[in-house]
Amino acid sequence: MTGKDGLPEVIRVMIVDDHAIVRRGLQAYVDTVPTLEVVGEASDGQQALARLRQWQTMGEPLPDVVLMDLQMPRMGGVEATGAIVQSYPEVKVVVLTSFGEAERVHAALAAGAAGYLLKDADPDEVVTAIRAAAAGEVHLDSAVARQLTRRMVSPNVGLSALTAREREILTLVAQGFSNREIAARLAISERTARTHVSNVLSKLQLSSRTQAALLAIKEGLIPPPG
Repeated sequence: MTGKDGLPEVIRVMIVDDHAIVRRGLQAYVDTVPTLEVVGEASDGQQALARLRQWQTMGEPLPDVVLMDLQMPRMGGVEATGAIVQSYPEVKVVVLTSFGEAERVHAALAAGAAGYLLKDADPDEVVTAIRAAAAGEVHLDSAVARQLTRRMVSPNVGLSALTAREREILTLVAQGFSNREIAARLAISERTARTHVSNVLSKLQLSSRTQAALLAIKEGLIPPPG
């Protein structure tokens, strides 16, 4: 049943975060808002999708909005958001995370997120984002929106175009580590390491690992050879 504003009289919310204390805190606050109701939770993307499939199979109503963390084991928030948007287009996803890097924002929005909030957002802003998503609108944290605006007006060049992880990858490349060694050192797959290296070279408009090493030395990321 919908109200005069076109929103459900009670917006059903699902919370997905790998930290139980975060889920408890969000639920405690959301449940104090008369027009919102937490109907379920999950500790990662895979569990969230399993819960949605279970509700659908049992003929139970799906949540209207999912509050989604980004950094989670097994399946992170960006992948889970894409899967939810594709399989359950009526379910809106609002990303709620500790990270505000522009690349993460772009990835989440490209996956279909209807909102992006940082975890230090005011509780009232969380409610605003949930209601906006339920109404088919997109709500961005004000700091994130400013960052995206700056990025559009003045695109990053050089090292400023890299994420923190990509700067770390560049440093390891410059130190002579292979993709396999980088993968082992960072506890990621070799394929992921190879993708990171490719992204770094592409963003810096470099054609070889040697050029990357020279740039890292020039920018002071590593000392020049003795």
